[in-house]
Amino acid sequence: MHVHVSVTALGITAALLALPACSTDTTGAKTSSAAQTGKPADAVQEPAALSSAALESRLLDQSDLGSGYLRKPERPAQHDDVTVIGCPALSELGGDAATGGTLAFPHKAKADFTYGGSSSEISEELYSDRAQKLSDGIGRIFDAMTGCPTYQVVAGETSIGIASQRLRAPHGLGDKQWSQLLTFSAGGRSSVVKQTAIRDGSLLLIVSGSPALVDRHLGKALAKATATS
Repeated sequence: MHVHVSVTALGITAALLALPACSTDTTGAKTSSAAQTGKPADAVQEPAALSSAALESRLLDQSDLGSGYLRKPERPAQHDDVTVIGCPALSELGGDAATGGTLAFPHKAKADFTYGGSSSEISEELYSDRAQKLSDGIGRIFDAMTGCPTYQVVAGETSIGIASQRLRAPHGLGDKQWSQLLTFSAGGRSSVVKQTAIRDGSLLLIVSGSPALVDRHLGKALAKATATS
């Protein structure tokens, strides 16, 4: 049985971010921004959210990645009922419709690639919204997923065991960073996925896939996503 990584790691986050964001005290963030600009907190304005079309143009393509990469066609939406077992934090946030595939922000773009004709894959997602909303949403996802060392996801007739591990985020990239390592097991086979998220202003980048490919292309993905020209 093939372990459908894109249906599990990315799909679970899709379901959770569809929920209303928890209220968070943003006074400190406003104060910090005001200190940097020398303006009152109320006068500091965030950059406008980028459109989905603009985000699409900032995704890595095959010429950016190099030889051996093929873009995967977009998969049809999945609608299996999803149950999370053994992780109350994920269950409370919502396990239903966890095979959605993309996060529930209005402005988004996504690309999936295979490498070298093998099972190695890499996925890039871009989202744009208010900075605090992006941070709150993705932060809750990573906290919930890494808060349970092992749990199980049942999607339709497929049962997938998941082991999670929080990783040291790559400091110096963007404004905030999150990273985790996920091991999926099903039908006697396993697959390891690294997932790293970086928020830079009003843009959120998520790169997921084979750990070596994520490490190789993360910086390049962020540079293209945040380029102003």
